[in-house]
Amino acid sequence: MARQLFFRGIFLPWVRRAGAWLFWPAAAVVAWGELTPTPPRLEGPLLWDKLDHFTAYFGLALLASLGWGLRRSLAWVFLAVLAMGAGLEGLQALVGRDAEWSDMLANGLGAIAGLVLAVLYLAAPRRLVDGKPRD
Repeated sequence: MARQLFFRGIFLPWVRRAGAWLFWPAAAVVAWGELTPTPPRLEGPLLWDKLDHFTAYFGLALLASLGWGLRRSLAWVFLAVLAMGAGLEGLQALVGRDAEWSDMLANGLGAIAGLVLAVLYLAAPRRLVDGKPRD
């Protein structure tokens, strides 16, 4: 019963709405972080710049996939998040920062991880709730 509520019941529409609404402020924070001339350095385990990029694009892809992802549109959601990352990396030259291919790689890996987690959440419930036997 709890699985059904979490995956197919009242929670799924709220999770999807939250993903759609929270994506925009998250995108604004990521854009600010990538385009500010002197970005703040985070304390703690995120001292490595590439981990910051991975985390940012993991979150963006997760929120976008939950908010708008359907089976047919997940590839477009993923490509849009990657395009945003590429565009922001390109715009960094205008604010006195260097665009790096390694940042794009970290962005892409984070976006893939976020997409995979969203797909697992959106697709797994059918097997868990409907009780269909596994192949």
